[in-house]
Amino acid sequence: MQLRKVDSGCSESVGCKGELAILILVWLLQQGYQVVCYLGDVGQEEDFAAVEAKALKLGAEAFVCGDLVRELVEETLRAAIACNSSFEERYLLGTALSRPIIARGMVRAAESYNCQFLSHGCTGKGGRNDLLKFAEENNIPVSSSPKVPWIMDDNIIHCSYEAGILKTNETPPESLWTRTLAIDQTPNKPQEFAIHFEKGIITKVVTGDQEVTDSVESFKLLNKIGHDHGIGRVDIVENRFIGLKSRGCYDTPGLTIARLAHIDLEGLVMDGQVCELRDQFVSLSWSRQLYNGMYFSPEREFTEASLWFSQQNVTGVVRLTAYKGNATVLGRYSDASNLYSEEDASMDSLEGFSPMDTTGFIAIQAIRLKKYGEQKIKDGKPLSKQA
Repeated sequence: MQLRKVDSGCSESVGCKGELAILILVWLLQQGYQVVCYLGDVGQEEDFAAVEAKALKLGAEAFVCGDLVRELVEETLRAAIACNSSFEERYLLGTALSRPIIARGMVRAAESYNCQFLSHGCTGKGGRNDLLKFAEENNIPVSSSPKVPWIMDDNIIHCSYEAGILKTNETPPESLWTRTLAIDQTPNKPQEFAIHFEKGIITKVVTGDQEVTDSVESFKLLNKIGHDHGIGRVDIVENRFIGLKSRGCYDTPGLTIARLAHIDLEGLVMDGQVCELRDQFVSLSWSRQLYNGMYFSPEREFTEASLWFSQQNVTGVVRLTAYKGNATVLGRYSDASNLYSEEDASMDSLEGFSPMDTTGFIAIQAIRLKKYGEQKIKDGKPLSKQA
């Protein structure tokens, strides 16, 4: 049989830690392919050297571990924070944000090794038990088992858990959560910290005497704060792209905190009408585009161009505290983009506008509402009830 070269990569895992790619490797070798194994380092907790040794021992022609953490943090994660992204208002897209970065890295590796085919490592519906059986028949050790009956996907942003015992009314065991402490294990003292933004991008995180400016290390610090105080657990039933409902648990400490801080700062520095349009179009559309795998699309590029325009003045500092599962905003300020005026907002000052200025405004607004009320009365419909 003629040997055909395949780049086999992994973005998710059977149990965890890149094991599906190893199973695919063995199967492809049995089919007569030469295989280059690719594993994307997106910040997951993984023994990369052990995976490489295992792949080469099983017969891979080569093993490539792509360092994608900074690419992930400074590209998709950065945009996710800037647009306050979420899917169905709860899931913060941890897996979806990493997929295009992994795919691009895998293609780069495939091109460098002149591979003819790509074999991705996403878990197939209906195939999990067959995969475990294949691993057993071929003496391939994997961590997934009836004792750990769920699928995990881990990266610097989150760890997700789905399938297995996770039926809609089953309470997940505490052992499932890997990124956050249980509330009864968290400190009894709040932790105060501050997040600095420039044009929608985090530039610094400060807590106590620690000040971090590097993008990756700043996010790791937010992850640590969230982990220690049990912040960022989500358990939902969501609507997949293909129309199925899926129950998933997500452990997302750092992004939960960053998103809250960013939303709060926008209240101080972003024009209200721009914020409304961004929420209605950019946040909703960009989140769905990422969830549905449409990152490399013209509509995502168009949406993201609008996003960064909206972030031109999102510069300032948000002070927060973390305690017992919650991140709470303590205050915010901006030297560059503050749109808030204490004098204008004061009930004790007539500066800016006075009550007399509102009379014409109210009269104009009332024209349409009066006509609506008169029509209801003419039709014999009570004003206090829906038509």
